Amino acid sequence: MPNNAHFYQPKDGHQLPHDPFNAIIAPRPIGWISSQNAKGQVNLAPYSFFNAFNYHPPIIGFSSIGYKDSVKNAAETGQFCWNLVTRSLAESMNKTSAMVDSEVDEFELANLAKGQSKIIDVPFVALSPVVMECKTSQVIQLQNAKGEQCQTWMVFGEVVGVHIAQSAIKTGIYDTAAMEPIMRGGGAADYFSVSENNKFELSRPK
Repeated sequence: MPNNAHFYQPKDGHQLPHDPFNAIIAPRPIGWISSQNAKGQVNLAPYSFFNAFNYHPPIIGFSSIGYKDSVKNAAETGQFCWNLVTRSLAESMNKTSAMVDSEVDEFELANLAKGQSKIIDVPFVALSPVVMECKTSQVIQLQNAKGEQCQTWMVFGEVVGVHIAQSAIKTGIYDTAAMEPIMRGGGAADYFSVSENNKFELSRPK
């Protein structure tokens, strides 16, 4: 690291025009989460803090700044779905990021058809080529190094069902690039896509 590197302590601010944290930890897969409350009201929202965390059983999770509907629903009903966001679904996904009342069905807001889950009760985005049905395993309120609680909640879910479009499977292998997944960048409106041209291979050392 060069001696003239820009250094800052987050508690004092970053001294830059835009917070670099999101841009550094990027691009990030999008957690497009569908859920519903005990009354059956449906919610669909994207989260840029999302990833996979375990193989057996498969566990995925998303983080919500604020106790939003997705967190509330996942905690209340113990269920949610993750929907893969592709380039063709990007604009629809963006529409579901609007701050609207809990009573608003974001599927209808973005003109998205609903698919019926096989194991849980939550609907999914019918046009999404990959969907994971999840049962909520943990809802954790984050805290800082001093043990003080943050207004951010992490939701983990065990994947209990996976839907994959046949077009995504080639010679028995899931083709990531063919599905054109998009990921969140660090700027106010930055997204990235995946293409076959950017692929390279590295074998793990034996």
